[in-house]
Amino acid sequence: SPPPSLSISPSHLPPSSLSPSLPSPPPLSLPLSPSVVLKMIKHYQEEGQGSEVDRLEITNCFPFPQHTEDDADFDEVQYQMEMMRSLRHVNIDHLHVGWYQSTYYGSFVSRALLDSQFSYQHAIEESVVLIYDPIKTAQGSLSLKAYRLTPKLMEICKEKDFSAEGLKKAMIGFEHMFEEVPIVIKNSHLINVLMWELEEKCTVADKHELLNLSSSNHLEKSLQLLMDRVDDMSQDIVKYNTYSRNLSKQQQQKHQYIQRRQQENAQRQTRGETPLPEEDVSKMFKPPQPPPRMDTLLIAGQINNYCQNVKEFTSQNLGKLFMAEALQGHNS
Repeated sequence: SPPPSLSISPSHLPPSSLSPSLPSPPPLSLPLSPSVVLKMIKHYQEEGQGSEVDRLEITNCFPFPQHTEDDADFDEVQYQMEMMRSLRHVNIDHLHVGWYQSTYYGSFVSRALLDSQFSYQHAIEESVVLIYDPIKTAQGSLSLKAYRLTPKLMEICKEKDFSAEGLKKAMIGFEHMFEEVPIVIKNSHLINVLMWELEEKCTVADKHELLNLSSSNHLEKSLQLLMDRVDDMSQDIVKYNTYSRNLSKQQQQKHQYIQRRQQENAQRQTRGETPLPEEDVSKMFKPPQPPPRMDTLLIAGQINNYCQNVKEFTSQNLGKLFMAEALQGHNS
């Protein structure tokens, strides 16, 4: 990319210096306004680093209005295009870089999210999905994460080969489906000043709310969701085992039929009779339809996410217990 350009206004120079036909002495010094330096630095940071720094900056968002299935006239795509056009008219960043979704207890690994993110990422390579968990945030820590589909999963979704052989050939597991993108929350200087003032006005009692140990409901709900997904995984395993048994049984029947056919033709040849005509064995023994394995991968990914949430939550509780014990010993 070409280097950032610099434009200097010549209004303060004498007219003779603008004419190329008249010679001029070399300048002894170059007075440079601070605004010029700041504009150069700002221009380079915004334009010059685009090919060197792998960074995506999100500056704005807008929600979709609540609608039901009865609202047949509502078109999400048309609404999105109108919002982007309105943002462009008021000189606000309007480049589309992804979408966001709120979820409870980290329950976001689903087929709907996979299909939506694939559509975004297939159209716009830099697209991300932001996942916000209000329940976990209410427990004292901001739960906001960004995810993208891995290149392996993008290839699988493009080919739409979700069979066990296709996934095994691609060497993809539940841990290779999503990649997390680190998030850095960037505030302006005015926002930082406001947060400092709010921190000073915050009472000590409000700060101690972070040490609240009444978190059994959150942990109980997380474990209940984990058990539900484990049950779903068990059902999928039973379906796949049933498919494997039926396929093996059919292969045995097919092999026995071919052997009987060959023996009968051999006997007919010894008697001088014409052999039986060839038949399409594949039409006679149609293999059973294999169950899709992508849903199983999604369930495994959600189970792993629940386990990570329970691990983080219990580790935070242990830290709170040690801090509460230290404060209690200090007060006594």
